[in-house]
Amino acid sequence: MIYTVTFNPAIDYVVHTGELKLGCVNRSDREEIFCGGKGINVSIVLAQLGVTSKTLGFTAGFTGRAIEEGVCLMGIEADFVRLKKGNSRINVKINTGTETELNGQGPDIDDESIEALFGKISRLKDGDTLILAGSIPRSLPSDIYERILALVADKNIRTVVDATNDLLLNVLKYHPFLIKPNNIELGEMFGTELRSDEDIIAHAAKLQEMGARNVLVSMAGDGALLLDENGNVHRSGVCKGQVVNSVGAGDSMLAGFVAGLEKGDLKYALKLGTACGGATTFSRGLARKELIDELMQQLI
Repeated sequence: MIYTVTFNPAIDYVVHTGELKLGCVNRSDREEIFCGGKGINVSIVLAQLGVTSKTLGFTAGFTGRAIEEGVCLMGIEADFVRLKKGNSRINVKINTGTETELNGQGPDIDDESIEALFGKISRLKDGDTLILAGSIPRSLPSDIYERILALVADKNIRTVVDATNDLLLNVLKYHPFLIKPNNIELGEMFGTELRSDEDIIAHAAKLQEMGARNVLVSMAGDGALLLDENGNVHRSGVCKGQVVNSVGAGDSMLAGFVAGLEKGDLKYALKLGTACGGATTFSRGLARKELIDELMQQLI
């Protein structure tokens, strides 16, 4: 089973309008509502690929119930810890040609609820995959990623981490199977700007020296690069299409890569990840199977 963790899930309320006038009543042209959060995004794309996953994390209030129901309607098993107080956040995204975001803070997460999540994770079994993605709300301890990886360190569990800076660097001692920084984040971790594939490979290798097994680096319009645990470099370009959206493209790539590992080798996983990332980039929402299949034909 694949498990994804979303600590601070959200309802994303996307408003499209021609112009936004501050201090006035504005009316939308149309609205869209999505269940959001990096781990949830990964599970949504996995479902499009026919791969079962269970999403973990915290929900609260009526918005939390809406998130749980929405996730289940997409064919994803939800196993959130319900918080006793507060409401899961709503993120408002106003699109006037350019997008303005107002992200909610989310509910406070108490120690009892953290322990409840740990209990769920401790029941994972050999052969499972655990995906930790995104930042953490300020009510969680800063070492939450480390504590989770320590829980499963003595099991044969494939751990995947998509995070930045100390959140990522501090878990490398647990030898995660896969980490997925983008090229900008990779440079920031070492206080430098990466200008070439050689730079990216060299710094990905540094992360391997610190404990990571496989390093997948997404590079937006320049494709992706994978440095595998045997020292082999795999390179993928980008799919052709009209760029509509960049939100969730990295999550989609990660979902495609993990799904690809379930069905094939690292090369196939990189291709499927590339197609999923492209399918989201060329869509108003997250990747759909029909477009993923179409883009895979570009990569054969």
